[in-house]
Amino acid sequence: MAISKEAQRNHDALFGDHRSTLMETDPELVEVFDNWAFDEVLKESALDTRTRLMVQLAATIACQALSEYRVMLGGALNVGVTPVEVKEIVYQAVPYVGMARVFDFLNATNEILQARGVTLPLDGQSTTTTETRFEKGLKIQRQAFGDRIDRMHEQAPGDQRHIQKFLTANCFGDYYTRTGLDLKVRELLTLSMLSTLGGCESQIQGHVAANLAVGNDRAVLVDTVTQLLPLIGYPRTLNALRMINEGTSP
Repeated sequence: MAISKEAQRNHDALFGDHRSTLMETDPELVEVFDNWAFDEVLKESALDTRTRLMVQLAATIACQALSEYRVMLGGALNVGVTPVEVKEIVYQAVPYVGMARVFDFLNATNEILQARGVTLPLDGQSTTTTETRFEKGLKIQRQAFGDRIDRMHEQAPGDQRHIQKFLTANCFGDYYTRTGLDLKVRELLTLSMLSTLGGCESQIQGHVAANLAVGNDRAVLVDTVTQLLPLIGYPRTLNALRMINEGTSP
């Protein structure tokens, strides 16, 4: 078996003439994987390259694949994903993956951007204040989830209402309101991270509905999860597809 011309072309478009050391130690695996991931899988995709790389970066953060993230970040920057977009992907991961898991990825991102001559910090993207973050977060939640959000606040047990407030003001108010990425992309990133984490089926279900509400249709969701498959494997991909099927059935 040899790497197909299409797989090699797609690989080179991302990584240039970079040659993995695995070609020397594990050539059979590289040939199988590259022909599948960079040829067969891409033939099933209508996602633009930049969006594909963004959701894959989100997935590598969620599955703690730091070495792969470094490689994919280089490819993403090579095809035009901007430093601001990259930083927003990493920031978006904080409320879903947790700072403990994101910390090393933030440092790696800074290192790679600075090595490419990017001056840090980047221009700020925040659009909220302490006084406005809750209301602005609630507005986005209502756009994505409808009046279900109001019921969640009303029906939350007394000792858990602070969690609903955190979700509104912090998760949505602090992060989703930022510029640099639009709401449609942020919801795809969230779906990608939840699908990768595993054990988040109820949250995936909710964000399937949110994606539909902000304009990402079934085809986009299936395409997104398909492009995660080479990175996250079949079990979590199939779990995510089940949630998409349930959330988009007539």
